[in-house]
Amino acid sequence: MMYDEGLVTPMREELTDLGIKETRTAADVDRFLKEPKGTTLVVVNSVCGCAASNARPAVSVAMKNPKLPENAITVFAGNDAEATARARSYFVGYQPSSPQIALLKDGEVVFMLERHNIAGRSADDIASEISEAFNQFC
Repeated sequence: MMYDEGLVTPMREELTDLGIKETRTAADVDRFLKEPKGTTLVVVNSVCGCAASNARPAVSVAMKNPKLPENAITVFAGNDAEATARARSYFVGYQPSSPQIALLKDGEVVFMLERHNIAGRSADDIASEISEAFNQFC
């Protein structure tokens, strides 16, 4: 583990309290993504400032959208290395990024926000973009 669990637990809970399922192993990730059907939101969580001030708050707002993905999972970059690597292996054509927010439909990435799409933007703008993806693909 890269970061103390006492530090990251509240960051994990920001997402799990929304009903997003925590996946901490490759097998956990595969349960949601290996046999893809429907839509799955995947949030690569992180201790970085843009995760704290932009990504997690944006996901929180977007999860109030009337249309939501059938599944929503999260991995924690830095602490759950195996799960994070496995989740990223499903992001064909995208480089690893922390944070990172993907929407997969039937196993294909249909929407992606990487760190450079998150840093420096307001959480409301990011939430709006995520919600638009939910409305289009879910």
